[in-house]
Amino acid sequence: MIDRTSAKGISLFSLLLLPLFLGTVPVLEAHESLEFLIPDAPPLTIVNQGDRHGMVGDIVLRALKSGGYASEPRTLPWARAQKYAIEKDNVLIAPLSRTPEREHRYTWIAPIMQMDRAFFSLEHKVANFEEARRRFKAIAVGLGSAQEEILRRKGFAPEQIYAIKIGENPAQLLLKGRVDAWFNGVQESRYIWKRVSSRPLLMSPPMVGHELYLACSKVCDAEVVTHVAKAIETMRRDGYIEKVKGRYLNNDPMEKSTQSGR
Repeated sequence: MIDRTSAKGISLFSLLLLPLFLGTVPVLEAHESLEFLIPDAPPLTIVNQGDRHGMVGDIVLRALKSGGYASEPRTLPWARAQKYAIEKDNVLIAPLSRTPEREHRYTWIAPIMQMDRAFFSLEHKVANFEEARRRFKAIAVGLGSAQEEILRRKGFAPEQIYAIKIGENPAQLLLKGRVDAWFNGVQESRYIWKRVSSRPLLMSPPMVGHELYLACSKVCDAEVVTHVAKAIETMRRDGYIEKVKGRYLNNDPMEKSTQSGR
């Protein structure tokens, strides 16, 4: 027979062991706010345009809302955003290419859309990576982007890779002749260039393609991962993802106003 003192000791011991049985991953309640980091990379993700958060931003926010999770996207410099998500728990980040360098650093929730990458130039239309290595002395890429990783992996010299803050800066550098080329996502580059210049932009064939993912910190609530992944898959099946892409790429009010002003 166990006396009262022993019973208290056992109860206390059980409470101390409880976290070990439950695991170390923090559990989130529905309606709890989640951190969601995005770059300012129109039309994929957009900052400071009211309810317009870009193709990827709109899709992720709808998926979160369907699971009962609140979130307000915020932006950090892209390299810092990735480091922040790696070091914290339950931080969402998108759009993120699932490259070999990143594979074990995050929890990969779901692919959202495909993005092809190409070289853009005002002078030369290259056919492949080898020609780009020979012809371009300085190639603009987003700092901390998959494009930067790809060029390093493909053997481009460090002095050829001009890494700069993600946004419109690479396009401006190309326009001013400070770089020879811009290596970036096709949709993003075309979208940005229309707002920067009317000069013809020469594009190489797509050099590499990746799925853009919604990712989370390595330590990420399992229910969030499951619910959000299912929501994104539902949006893919019912055509919502294609509808959002069309809204930004084909029915962009800013693009219409630019065309009418020509």
